[in-house]
Amino acid sequence: MGFIPIFLTMGGACLLFFLTVRNSMQRKYNRHLELRQELKGIEKLKELVDQSETVEIFLTKIKSEGKSLDLDAGAKQKIRDLKINRVQFNQLIKKAPYNWVAKLSGFQSIN
Repeated sequence: MGFIPIFLTMGGACLLFFLTVRNSMQRKYNRHLELRQELKGIEKLKELVDQSETVEIFLTKIKSEGKSLDLDAGAKQKIRDLKINRVQFNQLIKKAPYNWVAKLSGFQSIN
């Protein structure tokens, strides 16, 4: 009878951890989608974003054609935010306890 409160406390802590990590991952993934939509709104980048299936292809195209596009500071900041968000998300789902939550929630790395 003495172990029931311990099991309930451990179960609650695990559930709270799962919900917190899942919420954090969902926010980062939604931020990624928002940044892609914002980049589609920029006229110079609209074609590149539509043609690119993955972020990696988009970033390589930006790197190769970046000088000719002549982007403003706001667009460059959004591209930096996209890179940082992608790296943080991918690092998060590679770590030990977080990858279990990602696997159970169905999150995959952003390519």
